[in-house]
Amino acid sequence: MNAFLYIILFIIGALFGSFYTLAVYRIPKRQDIVHTHSYCPNCNHKLGLLDLFPIFSYIFLRGKCRYCKEKIRPRYLILEILSGMLFVTIAYLMGININYLSNIKIIDYCFMVLYITFVILMSGIDKENRKIDKAVNIYGIGISILYMVYLCIVEKTNIYRYGIYLILYVIILTLDTITLKKYAKSTYVNGILITLITMLVFTGEYVTINTIIVTLLTIAIYLLLYKIKQALNKNIQIDKNIFKQMSIGFYLGLSNITVFILVLIYSNYIL
Repeated sequence: MNAFLYIILFIIGALFGSFYTLAVYRIPKRQDIVHTHSYCPNCNHKLGLLDLFPIFSYIFLRGKCRYCKEKIRPRYLILEILSGMLFVTIAYLMGININYLSNIKIIDYCFMVLYITFVILMSGIDKENRKIDKAVNIYGIGISILYMVYLCIVEKTNIYRYGIYLILYVIILTLDTITLKKYAKSTYVNGILITLITMLVFTGEYVTINTIIVTLLTIAIYLLLYKIKQALNKNIQIDKNIFKQMSIGFYLGLSNITVFILVLIYSNYIL
C-alpha cells in the first residue's frame, strides 16, 4: 500500500514540476500562471492534452514541440523527474505511512510542499534572471505566517521565536520599500534576507545556518575554479563583476533542500 501512496506522490510531484517550469518562465514576465493556457514559447501554439502529461509527453514527443518541431529543453523533463522524487523522498523521511496517517503529518507535509514550491520558484527565477522575485517572496511570507499560526495554535509551539521572525520580516520589507522609493528598484540583498527568514521558519536555525555555510563554500569553489580556468587560458578575460552576477538565491535554494534532506536522513538514522 505504501508503494501505491508513493507512486501517487511521485505523480503529484511531477505535475508540480511541470508547473514550476511554467511559473519560472512566466512570473518574471508578469504573465498569468493559473488561467492562461499552456503554449509553446517558440511558436505560441496552445498545447493539447497529450502535450501536457509530465515526463511521458516529453518522451513520446521525443523532446520536440508537436507543432513547430522545436527542441524542448531537457530541463523540463529533469525537473519533473526530480520534483517527483523530491516529493516521495520528503514524504518517506517525514514518516508519511498509509497505515499510520495522521492529520498533523498530512498538514505538515502539505506545508512542506508549499515551502518546496517557494524554494524552487525562487531558485529557478534567480538562476534564469539573477533576480529574487518580489511576488515569490510575498508568497513565501504568506505561507510562513500561515505556518507560524498553525504551529502556535495547533502544535503549541513557542510563539516568541516566530514573533522575532515577524519583526525581521517587517524591518526588511520596510527597508525594501524605502529603497524602492529612493532608487526605484528593490535590492537583491533584501530579497535574499527575506528568503533566509522564510528558510528559518520552515527548516529552523540549524538547517539555515548550514545552508549558508554550504552556499558560501559552493560560491568559493566556483570562484576558485573560475580563477584556475582563467590562469590556464590567458584568452579568458577576468570579469570583475562576476560575484555580482552570481545567482546566490539559486545556490541558497539548492543548498537548503540538500541540507534539509540530509538532516532528515540523519534524524531518521538516529531514531
